[in-house]
Amino acid sequence: MASRSKAEACIKALESLYGEPKAENIDPMDLLVITILSQNTSDINSLRAYGCLKRAYPDLEAVMKAPAEELADTIHVGGLAEMKARRIKDALTRVGEDFGTITLQPLGEMGMDEAKRYLLSIKGVGPKTASVVLLFAFGKPTMPVDTHVYRVSRRLGLVPKKASVEEAQRVLEGTTPQDKYFSFHVNLIRHGRKVCRARKPLHDECALRNFCDCYLRERKV
Repeated sequence: MASRSKAEACIKALESLYGEPKAENIDPMDLLVITILSQNTSDINSLRAYGCLKRAYPDLEAVMKAPAEELADTIHVGGLAEMKARRIKDALTRVGEDFGTITLQPLGEMGMDEAKRYLLSIKGVGPKTASVVLLFAFGKPTMPVDTHVYRVSRRLGLVPKKASVEEAQRVLEGTTPQDKYFSFHVNLIRHGRKVCRARKPLHDECALRNFCDCYLRERKV
């Protein structure tokens, strides 16, 4: 099955299973902070850390002005707290200097490439973090690749097995209809958590098994 046809078939199957997700209204600066907190940790821990941050500080300006050690103590439940505290403070300071206030709303008026370049120029912001902010907060055409999307897309054969995360994103953006970037991203994550697990994927429960290179290879053994 051609890659685009397979991607479209997988999107349809996942939407039949999980529904078509809709983006929530979220402040892009808050989303950037949440995404930094999510780096190298579980969703549960990152959300706990964000909850601690929101309870401890009245607004993001207070977060920016907080001593790094204090901020690290506040978000320690999310792991790598010292590094993430520095990244958050650096990002808030940079955005405040560039736009006169701590907001990323000006990115909404930028083209996709310009907005992405700006986010990537912030210390500690990589391709996945930038793509998450652009897709979820602004609806811009980019498809973030997290660990679940990376694992499931390679097992399916949508992405070459040895592709890097950056290569995987380019391939998926080329084979996925732009209006389905959000749906496919969210549903691949859902499927990766529930069925296509890192260890012992539940092939018998998988709605994508007939499209899956990994499953079809195992059947031939």
